[in-house]
Amino acid sequence: MNTQSCITGLVCPKCKKRYTHRELQHLCQCGSPLLVEYDLERAGYLVDPETIKTRPVTLWRYAELLPVLDDANIVSLGEGFTPLTILPAIAAKYAFGRLYMKDEGIIPTGTFKARGAAVGVSKARELGVKHVAMPTNGNAGAAWAVYAARAGIKAHILMPEDAPRITRNESVAAGAQVHLVRGLISDCGKILARSIPAHGWYDVSTLKEPYRIEGKKTMGYEIVEQLGWQVPDVIAYPIGGGVGIIGIYKALQEMQRLGWIGDQLPRLVAVQAEGCAPIVEAYRKKAKESEFFPDSRTIAFGINVPKALGDFLVLEAIYETEGCAVAVGEADIINTLLELASLEGSFICPEGAAALAGLKKLRAAGWLKAEETAVLLNTGGGIKYPDTLHFDLPYCPVDGTI
Repeated sequence: MNTQSCITGLVCPKCKKRYTHRELQHLCQCGSPLLVEYDLERAGYLVDPETIKTRPVTLWRYAELLPVLDDANIVSLGEGFTPLTILPAIAAKYAFGRLYMKDEGIIPTGTFKARGAAVGVSKARELGVKHVAMPTNGNAGAAWAVYAARAGIKAHILMPEDAPRITRNESVAAGAQVHLVRGLISDCGKILARSIPAHGWYDVSTLKEPYRIEGKKTMGYEIVEQLGWQVPDVIAYPIGGGVGIIGIYKALQEMQRLGWIGDQLPRLVAVQAEGCAPIVEAYRKKAKESEFFPDSRTIAFGINVPKALGDFLVLEAIYETEGCAVAVGEADIINTLLELASLEGSFICPEGAAALAGLKKLRAAGWLKAEETAVLLNTGGGIKYPDTLHFDLPYCPVDGTI
C-alpha cells in the first residue's frame, strides 16, 4: 500500500508550543507529553471511509492519519483490525442494550501494546534510532522488544520483579536486554531516567515519545468503522498509563473534524482496580490531575500504575465526553473473567475483565441505560496471564472411568 502521511508536526497540549516531527522529540519544555498533528483537510481529500474499506485489514489502513512518511519504514506483523465481538449472554444477564468487546487478545504479541509498538518502532526507525529503552509492567516491553527485533533496533527494558514471567521470556527471546527491579513501574522509570544519559538510548517510556498514542488511537478508528461509521454510546477502557483512552479520544476528535462522524461522542469510561485508582480518585474530586496512589496492588498488573504522566489527558477525555471513572474490586475482576469465559467462550486478561466489571457496575447504578450500546476494550489474551487463576482439579486413575 502506497500512502501519504498527512503529519504536520507535534504540539504540546498544555503550552501549545510546536515541534518538528523530522527530529527525535520527547516531552515539551514544560514537561507535558506531545501530540501529533495532521493536515486533516488534506487527509480528507486523500482518503475517505469508502477508500479505507478497500485496504488491507491492518491498522495501516489509516496511514494518512499515522506519522510514518515512507512506507519502507513500516514495521508490521499484521497488527490491527481485531474483532468487535457482541456479547449476548452477558448482555442478557445484566440487561445491557448492545454490548460489544473489542478483543485485542488476538493481535501480534497477544495485547493491544502491539499497536503502539508497531507505530512507535516504525517512526523510530524512520528517524534513525538504534536503541530504545523503556520501563514496563510487562506487555509493552514484550511488544516493543518484538517489533524492535524486526526493525533491527536494540531494546533495553526494565520490569518490576512481579511482572508476568511470560513477558520476561518474550522480551529476552526477542533479544532485549532485560533488568528486573524490586519495586513498581514508577521505580523502573526513575532508574531508566538516571541511566539513559550515559548510553544515549531513545526513551520510549509511556508518553515520553509521541508516537505510541498514534498506534493506540487506531482502536478508536476501528470501533467506529466496524459499527458502520457510527459511534457507540459508551466505550470502557482499563486505565494504567492511559495511552489507549487518550488515543481513542484523539481518533474521535479527528474523525469529527474529517466529517466522518457527527457531533455526538461516546462517553468514555476509565476503569481502574480499587487497589490502584489514582484516576478514579481525581475524577471524584473533579481534579485536572491525579495524585500518586501509595501502596498500589492489583491482580490486573497492567493497570498497576500509581501515577500516569498523561493523567491530565485521560481526565480531559472523560470530562469532555461526559464520561466517568470507576473502580472495581479484585473479586469483581476474577468473577467477571470467569463469567465471560464460561458464558461467552472468551478467556481474556484481568485488565479486560476489569473493564467489563466496571460496565456492570455502571449498568446496575443506572448510569448506563438499557437501550444504550457499550463497547469494552479487552486489552489482551488470558493466556498471557497463566498464574491469574488457580484450580484444584480431580485426578482420574489411568484404569478408571469418569
